[in-house]
Amino acid sequence: MILKKLIYLSLYCFIAIFTQTIHGTESLQGNKATHSKDFVINTDVLIKTSSGATLSAVIVLPKTMKKPQPTALQFHIYTDVKEHVKTAINAAKHGYIGIVVDTRGKRLSPDQIIPYEHDAKDINDVIDWISKQDFSDGRVAMYGGSYLGFTQWAATKYMHPALKTIVPSVANNPMQGLPMENNIFITPNYQWPFYVMNNKTLDKKVNNNRDYWHKAINDWYLSGRSYRDIDKIEGTPNPLLQKFLNHPSHDDFWLNMGPRGNEYSKINIPVLSINGYYDDGHISALYYLNQHLKHNKNAEHYWIIGPYNHFFSKSKKINGYLKDSVAELDRTELAFQWFDYVLKGKKKPDLIKSKVNYQLMGDNSWQHANSLPELNSDYQRFYLSTEKYKSTYLLTKKISSKVDSLKQVVDLADRTTSTNTESYYWPIIKDRLTDPTGFTFASLPFAQDTSVHGSFSGEIKVKINKKDFDLGMTFYELTPDGKYFELFYYIGRASYAKDPSNRQLLTPHKVETIPFKDTRMTGKLFKKGSRLVVVLNVNKNEMAQINFGTGKDVSDESNADGAIPLKIEWLNSGFINIPMKVMDRKKN
Repeated sequence: MILKKLIYLSLYCFIAIFTQTIHGTESLQGNKATHSKDFVINTDVLIKTSSGATLSAVIVLPKTMKKPQPTALQFHIYTDVKEHVKTAINAAKHGYIGIVVDTRGKRLSPDQIIPYEHDAKDINDVIDWISKQDFSDGRVAMYGGSYLGFTQWAATKYMHPALKTIVPSVANNPMQGLPMENNIFITPNYQWPFYVMNNKTLDKKVNNNRDYWHKAINDWYLSGRSYRDIDKIEGTPNPLLQKFLNHPSHDDFWLNMGPRGNEYSKINIPVLSINGYYDDGHISALYYLNQHLKHNKNAEHYWIIGPYNHFFSKSKKINGYLKDSVAELDRTELAFQWFDYVLKGKKKPDLIKSKVNYQLMGDNSWQHANSLPELNSDYQRFYLSTEKYKSTYLLTKKISSKVDSLKQVVDLADRTTSTNTESYYWPIIKDRLTDPTGFTFASLPFAQDTSVHGSFSGEIKVKINKKDFDLGMTFYELTPDGKYFELFYYIGRASYAKDPSNRQLLTPHKVETIPFKDTRMTGKLFKKGSRLVVVLNVNKNEMAQINFGTGKDVSDESNADGAIPLKIEWLNSGFINIPMKVMDRKKN
């Protein structure tokens, strides 16, 4: 288009552009731009999608702009127009057209608010609209975290040619993260649908009443009623949760929200994924990474991870742990450095040395690997033995010649007690473990400084008297001075362990293999004398629905299904693969 090669004559051209719909001809009522010293700001842009929905957007253009520029786009459900303007201005300061679009039904959109389901098509239409505007040079980059990370992956489902790169951080995936993790529906953020759906912006009053929601979840747990009844107990219908509960497997409902299967093979743009060891949702980001690599062997997917939480707090401490000085990271600045590299030919950000870049906690260093599968492939196997070592059972490197097991009984209907209650990493460093349930295994002390890194995998061997149960594992470094440094936790439904799309019930009283892989990732220096600790347990607490093992939909099970306690034998043939390597302290 010739116009895109010309220098703009005046800012009035920009304002005229702002008053057009996706078709470029229809004026929008109430659409207006304001001028600041350095920017033209329009908060009332409306975009019509191909399906007939209307989306609202904030667009900021730098006054110094002399020719069409690439766009830095966020697709947002957390509607706050003041924050949107700040975000878009920051993009303009970095030399990009700053655009923040609200999801369907939010802010100025007259449509129904429906999280997740329409985002992929809506974003594709937005990118198409942007690419046809005279301020656009035809290139769009996306960035942002949490739900905004999800929307970036949703955008790749149809891979519009104008989309040139994405930088998702702590990306959400509702199928694998919140509200469901390894086929278990979990209760954290239960109030989220009310927060984003009660009005056109955000219901902060409802969301921030944490004591109320904690009590509501505890009331459900103590009631012994089914998880499907949780909103009846609380008193406010939660139709979004009820819709989700109808899909306990990785079925079309979830898979159609973003790229699936072979659609990942078509994602050939550069991807920079930024994540935190202590972000609850980094298991979601790992899902996207693993799917991308599985279906696209040449994927240009870069991974950065360190000791960060979901909000990438800039505090020097996280959950009581003092971060290494090299861990300091500004993810927004990193995103724009990446945009400059991909779109403007500038150098790659210094931090990105390889496809996988991880901060090795306790070593004050960043380490690098060609891929996560490569990092995970160099592992030590530890068996869950029944041999006692001091106050714990021993993690051994050789399988026992004698078949043995540890026996556990869990009264699932007794809501006055809970199991697997210390899995969450608050604080990260504990003086001792206080949950008396489950079994604790520890390795012998490490003879040398060792890097423990990557995602763990393994097989748990069990014999139970029911058709299903929920597994819980928590991994620690036991430091030479006796502190427990948490690496991460894992929960998973046994009946979905082999295939998250197809439930395979266990046979009572038969030895069953429960595989696990693609756990959360860690990177920690184990000093000489440290020990690896694994706590193995049944997951039964208010943080998740309760699996009574009848074989029915777990959301419909209640205390009425728990007359017979769960009896489980943990066999000593079970094992865990721990990626690690001895640190080479020799100086070149």
